[in-house]
Amino acid sequence: MAKTVTAQVKLQCPGGTATPAPPVGPALGAHGVNIGQFVKQFNDKTAGPDTKGLMLPVIITVYSDRSFEFKIKSPPAAVLIKLAAKIPAGKKQGKEVIPATAKKQGKYTNHTLTQAQVAEIAKKKLNDLNARDVDHAARIIAGTARSMGITVTA
Repeated sequence: MAKTVTAQVKLQCPGGTATPAPPVGPALGAHGVNIGQFVKQFNDKTAGPDTKGLMLPVIITVYSDRSFEFKIKSPPAAVLIKLAAKIPAGKKQGKEVIPATAKKQGKYTNHTLTQAQVAEIAKKKLNDLNARDVDHAARIIAGTARSMGITVTA
């Protein structure tokens, strides 16, 4: 008898430190998945130093017999950009008055990234981006950085 897919659940979990607490527990419990088994497998796969603590998107496919498979995606581009620009997590940005005629800028205007850093992020994100090659992916990442207010230098 073939297994049929009953649900696909998309979550963001911290790498290496996921717990059965919300949002993981309620999302998987509603489909009858063994939450402890998922948390253990996910933490084992993401225990490396490069992913530990980063929020990682994960797509969980739940089958009719309550078994599951999951695919871990790369961290969001904004998270990788903040790491490369050395922006501390939870940093509060000061409120500044912007004239109505000025172009609205992003939140992190005093930070910069080099093209090499952008290319490195693009290589990490290449499989998850809709890009034909690394150069195209780098342009996407640079655009994301500019929208955050980060200056991309040569």
